[in-house]
Amino acid sequence: MNNVKKSIGWADFTVNPVKGKCPVACPYCYARRLYDRFKWNPEIRYDPDAFNGLPSKPSRIFVGSTMELFGDWVERDWWHMIMAKCLSRPQHTFIFLTKQPQNLPKKFPDNCYIGVSVTSEVQLRPAIWKLNDVQCNKRFLSLEPLLEPVFNQVLPAEWDTDIDWIIIGQQTPIRKETTPKIEWIREIVEAADKAGIPVFLKDNLYPLIHYERRVKDRGWLKYYEIGENLRQEIPRCGY
Repeated sequence: MNNVKKSIGWADFTVNPVKGKCPVACPYCYARRLYDRFKWNPEIRYDPDAFNGLPSKPSRIFVGSTMELFGDWVERDWWHMIMAKCLSRPQHTFIFLTKQPQNLPKKFPDNCYIGVSVTSEVQLRPAIWKLNDVQCNKRFLSLEPLLEPVFNQVLPAEWDTDIDWIIIGQQTPIRKETTPKIEWIREIVEAADKAGIPVFLKDNLYPLIHYERRVKDRGWLKYYEIGENLRQEIPRCGY
């Protein structure tokens, strides 16, 4: 269990019930870099003790921050054991995020949020369609890292009822070539506002929306802070 209130922002803690080196090998994956650097055991395995030590106070728990839990390499029995752990801790909200939405189970416990990672426009509608088939408390999209414009200001009709939350962030570590344009973010936020969908902007977007403007006045340089609010909305678990 790790405290991630400052690093992730939308979760309080992470638990990783499936250990090992994720085979997806996303180019921006921090977990694979850690496995390589510290020579951790790459074998994919289930850890029955991963949920031990969670606080009694209601918290948001991100499940599987270092592993794609819904890949073909994860045993289905492990899914059942993980869901049993969530059911036994009803005071918590358990948040799952996947890049393999085609493998999502059709039903999750009532205290679970289920999200799909979307980094490009071509991934958007398939993600929504797959989420539509899942029974859970909240469905969400994680647009992180946002690598290209995802859609224009005309919101897909499916979002009006089926998407409950949107997370937006950029690739970390931050690189100039992968930094999204502020226009892309505004389009998403404006479209979400039209549909009444909460939006969580990651802290790593702060440099894009907040900057200083230098103005020369009578020979002196004056600095003015320019920016927009870094909106960080999280839907409540309504069960």
